[in-house]
Amino acid sequence: MANATEIQNRIKSIQDTRKITSAMYLISSTKMRKARQSLEDTQPFFYELQSEIRRIFRHFPQMEHIFFDNRPKDMQETVKKKGYIVVTADKGLAGAYNHNILKKTEEIIAKDVDYSLFVVGELGRQYFAGRGIPIKEQFLYTAQNPTLHRARTITERIIDLYLTEELDEIYVIYTWMTGKMEEEVVVERLLPLEHEKFQTRIPNEILMNTYQEEFQIEPSPKVILNHIVPNYITGYIYGALVESYSCEQNARMMAMDAATKNADQMLRELSIMYNRVRQSAITQEITEVIGGAKALKRKKKGK
Repeated sequence: MANATEIQNRIKSIQDTRKITSAMYLISSTKMRKARQSLEDTQPFFYELQSEIRRIFRHFPQMEHIFFDNRPKDMQETVKKKGYIVVTADKGLAGAYNHNILKKTEEIIAKDVDYSLFVVGELGRQYFAGRGIPIKEQFLYTAQNPTLHRARTITERIIDLYLTEELDEIYVIYTWMTGKMEEEVVVERLLPLEHEKFQTRIPNEILMNTYQEEFQIEPSPKVILNHIVPNYITGYIYGALVESYSCEQNARMMAMDAATKNADQMLRELSIMYNRVRQSAITQEITEVIGGAKALKRKKKGK
């Protein structure tokens, strides 16, 4: 059994670690609330873009557009050139957050022949590089700072590759937080967009704050979509970045909370151990004092 000094040193070390995990829990909680508030502030604008796209297709249901329909020659291809935007974190200490999305990505690309990876997050880059999986491009400093500017940079890049026919389909793989504070890896196709998605209803609370009126399309619906769709995709990518960032902070909160509770449990056990060692040492000292006193007493009687 360790002596009292060793136990005291261990208790101090655990107490210092507990302070760090407790502080990280509070920091992650604050970051998550700020990120979700930013997303809520921008959602009405992108819901309005979605509404306008829906209105255009309601008036022109047979219209074909490059952002919604495959090119004629693409219809004849059996192998699609796919691009995957994988959103991971820059840091660890977030439970299974990174593991889940990297595992899901590996499962998907294992079934593809021609694919390109666009990685957000340093841990994702290290993971794929360590396994010899080629990365088309990495977007630095985006995982820890999801902004509309960074989302727009990603959008411009993937749309350019799509229009120049380097990619036929583009997907985003990210983590989404359910209503029960649980996390789920989501795979969504960004390009070409699906007509069915623009036939779903927008939440009533959003529609109530959206002004609707008759409109004229000039110069043409296709030209309008050329401007609206990139902005819509920017909003979708921004939402994916913020959702992933929120999930990362939530996972880190849970991991740090578990670490703090484990530290509390260890401190309780070490306190009991320390008290037992201390009590044993005191008992030993008392025994030695009594033994010494008896020896002196016997010595005096002998004289």
